[in-house]
Amino acid sequence: MNTSTRHFIGGVSAVLGYFAALILVPLILASVYEVISRYVFNQPTIWAYEIGYMAMGASFLLGSAYTLRDGQHVRIDVLATHFSPRLKATLDLTGYLLLFLPIGIWLTFALYHYTVEAYEWGERSGESAWNPVVWPYHLVFFTAFAAMVLQVIAEMLGCLQTLFTSGTGED
Repeated sequence: MNTSTRHFIGGVSAVLGYFAALILVPLILASVYEVISRYVFNQPTIWAYEIGYMAMGASFLLGSAYTLRDGQHVRIDVLATHFSPRLKATLDLTGYLLLFLPIGIWLTFALYHYTVEAYEWGERSGESAWNPVVWPYHLVFFTAFAAMVLQVIAEMLGCLQTLFTSGTGED
């Protein structure tokens, strides 16, 4: 994989990130509608709660690869700000390789099977009277974790590029 592959994966992460932002629009509209319906007209909806948790979960998960791509995830940089680029790349690569990648791959495969089972069984939420099928929601989970694994691979390639192209100063 080369730099163009990293850019392609980053582009996929960006598209999912923008889609995650767009999901917030129906979330806001549903929430406003529910509040007005419940408190002004005393007629609560049967679907707003499920739209809310599904839209928020989808937005959060789909935006995670984009967040990693742009380096905006939560991390503790108190010490790392004083490290050389090579040492930072080594620490990041180690974390990605030993922790994030194995867990991400495992979760991606598990979520794939969970999505297929939910579809085959016609699984429903059971959370409200609306009771929608949940396989589309599970599909979003699977897609988000697959995108995150791809973005981790792109980040690892960036770390390797830093390690192999940086000068050999003291770390």
